[in-house]
Amino acid sequence: MSDRVPPADIEVTEGRAAEVGEFQVQRVLPYRARRTVGAWCFVDQMGPGPVTAEHGLDIAPHPHIGLQTVTWLLHGEVLHRDSLGSEQVIRPGQLNLMTAGAGVSHSEETRGVYDGTLHGVQLWVALPDATRFGAPAFEHHFELPRVELDNGAATVLVGELAGTTSPARRDTDHFGADLALQVGTSTVPLAPTHEHAVAVLDGAVAVDGTLLEPGRLGYLGVGRRELALTADAPARVLLLGGTPFPDQLVMWWNYVARTRDEVTEAHHSWVGDDGRFGTVRSPLDRIVIGDPPWAG
Repeated sequence: MSDRVPPADIEVTEGRAAEVGEFQVQRVLPYRARRTVGAWCFVDQMGPGPVTAEHGLDIAPHPHIGLQTVTWLLHGEVLHRDSLGSEQVIRPGQLNLMTAGAGVSHSEETRGVYDGTLHGVQLWVALPDATRFGAPAFEHHFELPRVELDNGAATVLVGELAGTTSPARRDTDHFGADLALQVGTSTVPLAPTHEHAVAVLDGAVAVDGTLLEPGRLGYLGVGRRELALTADAPARVLLLGGTPFPDQLVMWWNYVARTRDEVTEAHHSWVGDDGRFGTVRSPLDRIVIGDPPWAG
């Protein structure tokens, strides 16, 4: 008898529109029935949309705990500033990865940096207990490894795909890849112990006969050893996977934790500006909002 876990049917959910720094995004993770895919716990598809000197992404300084931010652009430029002193313009084909640990703050800015079309994705990775109370860190990767596919190529953002490993930091067993697909069917090898999901960034692809377009997440479950994606025109697809995350997360605003008390404590530190989250050298005023609903 085989110990192989049978693959689940594809579960398709619609993202919801949100506005981040006066810029429209589609949030495809988390949602009520699906909080994580591996350690991935947040996926915002940004644009494509215009940014100008008067209107852009411009997310003022804000705090994070317990997560990594992963930023990947298809078009445009964004300036990252953080409380570690990092100042880095990210461009297409480059990866920003910031580890919050016990506390970090940052801004993401386009005003005065870039005018034109902005298109990309920002993701969060939940940190495990071993590192979620650790020191914050930042890294930028100008180049990432690629894997040739039947009809396209995959850029390995984080983790490992088809024996090719990204240099980006990884604190859990997870991976992410950007698939640039041409017309036809491309088959991607998968780890059967991982759960997987597909988010189309541009164009459309068919998976198991189901059409996926931007703004929809296709959750594939565990047990798959390969994934076939069919495109009738060029498409860009985000493929995410990882060992199912073992802990239940508490997520509110920009915090990822295990308990409400952890979130409340972090938020009081941010609002009180007690030094936990440092200072970001940004022309934008830090964002301050009220307490979480349970703390009232």
